[in-house]
Amino acid sequence: MKANFDYPKKDLIGPVVFRPDFNNFETINVNQAWSLFFTADQDDKRLGQETEFGRFFTNLLIATGVTGIMWAIYFSQLG
Repeated sequence: MKANFDYPKKDLIGPVVFRPDFNNFETINVNQAWSLFFTADQDDKRLGQETEFGRFFTNLLIATGVTGIMWAIYFSQLG
């Protein structure tokens, strides 16, 4: 068995945010941000280009925070 791996860039294995073609101070969308979070900065296109998944995770995070605050306020009044 012969393995012909041709990796053109020496920084292919490193985190995406430190690669020269990524760090151009461009704004990223929510899918890229959540993809970088979930893959520990290894892939910024894991969730695709549509922003529905990114918005879902953002809204889920906000809803979790609001629910936690409301839960804490409600149970602090009982004690």
